[in-house]
Amino acid sequence: MNHNRTLLTAAAQGDTETVRTALAAGADPEARDGHRRTPLLLAALNDHVPAAAELVGAGADPDAQDDRSDSAWLVTGVTGSVAMMRTLLPAGPDLKVTNRFGGIALIPASERGHVDYVRAVLRETDIDVDHVNRLGWTALLEAVILGDGGRAHQEIVELLITAGATPDLPDGDGVTPLEHAERRGFTEIAGLLRAVR
Repeated sequence: MNHNRTLLTAAAQGDTETVRTALAAGADPEARDGHRRTPLLLAALNDHVPAAAELVGAGADPDAQDDRSDSAWLVTGVTGSVAMMRTLLPAGPDLKVTNRFGGIALIPASERGHVDYVRAVLRETDIDVDHVNRLGWTALLEAVILGDGGRAHQEIVELLITAGATPDLPDGDGVTPLEHAERRGFTEIAGLLRAVR
């Protein structure tokens, strides 16, 4: 019986009991599937918190990256799962590990409008609020450029500013978040950015 394969499948399905059994039988918490995803990454992708907790308890690495440069920690920013983020924190994730776009977990969370996640990750970690990805964008720029200007993105802009984001840090072309907000007609966000100048 292939304990590693059993572990990978159980983690992806959120079958906590089988995760526990496979680990006890000697399965490697760092086993990889065909895309180099670990059991912990599969659990995080599918937001299976109890399964992830078992894996963290077994010493699974929250920073192990797959063939797309995703890690369990990084995908919490994509899914916006505060519960998963908190489950992974005791494993000591490296907050500077970047995804294939050169971004940290805060950036996709800001872009996708995950208000609770952004609030929690800013409050509970010392994540770099001004990290710049390969596109030349910070979390603040992503919230403005890729957001819809609605309530969730307004709250995220507020949270980022409160956490010390540099409000006038421009993108690679020298365009500031305020200029982007004005171009897109995001009056509320433009107002928030003007207030901190």
